[in-house]
Amino acid sequence: MLSFLKNHPFAVEAYFESTLVLTYAVPKEELSGLIPECLEPDTFNDRWAFIAVAIVKTKNLRPKGFPKFMGNDFTLLGYRVFVRYHNNRGKRLRGLYILKSETNSAKMAFAGNIFTHYNYTATDINIEKKTNSILVHSSKSGISVEIEDIGPDVSLPATSPFNDWKEARRFTGPLPFTFSYNPDTRQVLTIEGVRQQWEPKPIHVVQDEILFIKQLPIKRVLLANAFIIEQVPYYWKKGKTEIWKQ
Repeated sequence: MLSFLKNHPFAVEAYFESTLVLTYAVPKEELSGLIPECLEPDTFNDRWAFIAVAIVKTKNLRPKGFPKFMGNDFTLLGYRVFVRYHNNRGKRLRGLYILKSETNSAKMAFAGNIFTHYNYTATDINIEKKTNSILVHSSKSGISVEIEDIGPDVSLPATSPFNDWKEARRFTGPLPFTFSYNPDTRQVLTIEGVRQQWEPKPIHVVQDEILFIKQLPIKRVLLANAFIIEQVPYYWKKGKTEIWKQ
């Protein structure tokens, strides 16, 4: 009876202290089983589709307009597919489809599963900043990531399909929209995000052991790019729904 609550019934704001994003290229034909029928992969050279792993340190997440002291601080692990959606007004929207979300806050996992369709689970996440590197570890989620050498002189991953960082930056995220879909009602939920001070910085990935990526039913998964974004005010507008017309 309260399923409407999952449709982002109010705007939400937060502050992203840091967002570490690793994006993986996969053959577009292998991605179709991971996204709903209303969405299509957002591709590069009509060959590669992309899955991003985002590690986000979030502060003061709360309904928009509420005071900061009522907000929640947590770390988020998000697994997302870059997609496009043709809405009923004829607009072609570029955004993300959430495969799974994890957080180190049991409170956030509980609330997230009430107010979103993002499949939250609680996990352990440890982020350790050193002089020249950042380490991310999660025993429960099977994650061990190490990055270093932040800046424009960093080379693209050897496996990247991109020719340069300008091309790679198009597949960083978060994108303007996030989509959810109910196949029983054919209802599409669109959430628009609004960001400020968004300046992705290329990073060199020393290690990227991510169990979720390894377990995907995809034969070929290539690290395509990696960025870090810091100190970003962000908010999501109230969700909008429509019935998908094929």
